Amino acid sequence: MLVIKDLYAKAKDKEIIKGLNLEINKNEIHVIMGPNGAGKSTLSNIILNNPKYKITKGEILFEGENINDLKTNEIAKKGIFMSFQTPEEIPGITEAELLKSAKTSITGEKVNLFEFANEIDDNMSKLNINKNYINREVNVGFSGGEKKKNEILQMLTLNPKLAILDETDSGLDVDAIKTVSKGIKLFKNENNAVLIITHSTKLLKDLDVDYVHILVDGKIVKTGNKDLAKEIDEKGYSEYEN
Repeated sequence: MLVIKDLYAKAKDKEIIKGLNLEINKNEIHVIMGPNGAGKSTLSNIILNNPKYKITKGEILFEGENINDLKTNEIAKKGIFMSFQTPEEIPGITEAELLKSAKTSITGEKVNLFEFANEIDDNMSKLNINKNYINREVNVGFSGGEKKKNEILQMLTLNPKLAILDETDSGLDVDAIKTVSKGIKLFKNENNAVLIITHSTKLLKDLDVDYVHILVDGKIVKTGNKDLAKEIDEKGYSEYEN
């Protein structure tokens, strides 16, 4: 589904990604871990072609198509979703309006309002989200945990092919982490894939993770299974840093 080949990228004049290779297939959950400043969040932004970053070498292929030069909205329409470390507040736009607009943009078809409302209502029930939130302005006045759960609601409702979760578990309490984990399990199926970027193993506890990658200084230095995450949790990254 996603193939990244010998990728180099920079922000302004600083090279951050330095020869990164990664392949994600359908029906897989991948995890990227690494020390601060390793390039984890930069990678997720580059996949979505955030204009703050520039690819200097290599290519990103999604379902066989080079997406290096596509605009962010075009990449999203092809089926890539990204949650944010710090979700933005959007005054004046309700959650219902955002989801309806995004769904219409992705499918290119008019949304059946009754069916769509039922789908959102069902997803909110599964995630134990207050039903009143759907008519509130996006993330305005939400707690950190509520914002993160809202991103999982968006993921379930928009149903992308590849979901990139950039430190969605950051700053969450135990109950919120369980909600995010549940949402990932509800989303995951044989036709999609998940890329989790995290500092912690707490989110991974109840997930069937296929691969864990250690990212240091802009490239993946080791790949393993879920046991690798446990090793990092116990020993840190010193073994992989220079």
